[in-house]
Amino acid sequence: MTEGPVFASRLTGRRLLGSDGLSIGRVRDVVILQAVPGEPPRALGLVVTVQRRSIFISLGRVAEISVDGVTLDGSNVDLGRFSRRAGEILASQLYDKPAGDGVILDVGIAQSADGRGSWEVSVLAVGRRHALLRQSGAIVPWDKYPELFDSGRAGEQVAKLRDLHPTDLASVVDSLPAAGRRQVAEALQDDELADVLQEMPEHDQIGFLAGLGTERIADVIEAMEPDDAADLLAEMPDEERAALLAAMPGDRADDLRRLLSYGATTAGGLMTSRPLIVTPEAPVAEVLARIRQPANGAAVAAQVYVCEPPAVTPTGRYLGTVGFQRLLREPPSAPVGQCIEDRSFVRPDLAEREVAAKMAAYNLVGVAVCDDLGRLVGAVTIDDVIDRLLPANWRKQGSVR
Repeated sequence: MTEGPVFASRLTGRRLLGSDGLSIGRVRDVVILQAVPGEPPRALGLVVTVQRRSIFISLGRVAEISVDGVTLDGSNVDLGRFSRRAGEILASQLYDKPAGDGVILDVGIAQSADGRGSWEVSVLAVGRRHALLRQSGAIVPWDKYPELFDSGRAGEQVAKLRDLHPTDLASVVDSLPAAGRRQVAEALQDDELADVLQEMPEHDQIGFLAGLGTERIADVIEAMEPDDAADLLAEMPDEERAALLAAMPGDRADDLRRLLSYGATTAGGLMTSRPLIVTPEAPVAEVLARIRQPANGAAVAAQVYVCEPPAVTPTGRYLGTVGFQRLLREPPSAPVGQCIEDRSFVRPDLAEREVAAKMAAYNLVGVAVCDDLGRLVGAVTIDDVIDRLLPANWRKQGSVR
């Protein structure tokens, strides 16, 4: 990404670019989560202005920071209005705060060493303030002034919860009273709340979201994986489901309506409509770069689906799949279409147990789902098959023995 820290004030005003190079908006601030004792404060994301609306962009979606701007790993963004949540601090709020004999001039963030693509506050720029300008000063570790990142006990409690794995946080939420669940839901950003929901049974998801308001719930569901989002919507009354779909962008709503049209116990009801799709001329190096994006789970990143354009579902003609291990053995400049390993697929109406049997028989980590025209409409991954075949209450039974 970059060498050394990225200073928040130098991000302000830079363009936010999609992976296609087109400008989406401009960066206005950096969102920081207050420090948990013994750990640096996490840098969660960016506040970006898009058509006079402030939105939140997770730093996990940032593919590159350069003089041209901040480039995302895709071009779609959640246009839900940004609001600061419990335990969050804006970098701009720290500027000019007292620090020893000087003041805070800037906040430096860097990628964490955890390998998950997360960011943290690493250093602070400290100097003296004059009437008309701020002089450049010393660069010091963030923990020289840890009090700057303290937003109170309530914020600390929320920060600790937000640091949990989504599975563990879902277990904590299940044990909280209604008021505690509401506090957690209101404190999490949309993508964080989506991760937690995906670790809960659908009827518990509905209770967790209750009272958040249609616009917020629509934003959260939009941030979920398509198959999980469709499962949740299917559990809702028709009127509520229609209102939520109407509150989403048209392409996302259409995608979910397609998933909802398939039977719940079929390949179509089990699949995700957003696997990793590439066109046959894409070079191996570019495909591996997409696989490496931290947002991709292990099952999704295990293989890519090669299709003729368009590279979104429903695609052009499906050509086959390539596993990431095969890609590692190929020259970086080789077109991925020359590396296809498997051309098998299933139809959307195939029963889920037959899908599972096919994947087990052929040792597949994922299988393409194609319509009668040979277009890819989605893919079933092994984690979703296991999730569906386990007992309905397996999440509440603790670890599987």
